[in-house]
Amino acid sequence: MKKLTMLLLAFATLSCIPVKIAPRFKNEDYKIMQAKKFQRKMPRETSFIFKDPKDAGEFYNYINKKYKLNDIDVGINVPFQLNNQSLYLSYYEAERTDESVNLPLALIDAKRESNGNSRLFEGHYSSRTGHWYVIITIYDENITNCLRDKHPLKEKTIQYLKDLKHEYLTTQNYEELLFTKKS
Repeated sequence: MKKLTMLLLAFATLSCIPVKIAPRFKNEDYKIMQAKKFQRKMPRETSFIFKDPKDAGEFYNYINKKYKLNDIDVGINVPFQLNNQSLYLSYYEAERTDESVNLPLALIDAKRESNGNSRLFEGHYSSRTGHWYVIITIYDENITNCLRDKHPLKEKTIQYLKDLKHEYLTTQNYEELLFTKKS
């Protein structure tokens, strides 16, 4: 009985081995960091990053409606006003994944195959779950990143982006943005 318990404990311990883990933001539901550190293909710019639980293309639709862009240059230097200054918003969407390997299933199939039997768990040796993130950068008229530590508008820019994220996540119908005051 002791051997069976040890075998079950070992089986449970080794069952799913995480290979990749998508980022989890601890204190806030966003993070301000260099986009390149978040994902290698991104530019080396300080960015506001948050997890996007909505479907693909939803943030595009939101930005398009909010700033009345008519599908022209959505996400690339979108102009807006903050503190009576013109600022420009650009965003990227990036996927990060959680991946794990189910080693016991692979071992069972390997043993079955060595005994001349067919595989039972083929295609179930690994699991992958994708998570989408929105990466936003804000620049002023001098092409200076407003999220950098010494920028005079840093705190107001962060608050603007928090409000933007909240509005995006709570708005279901982006057409209603046309009836609200543009910020």
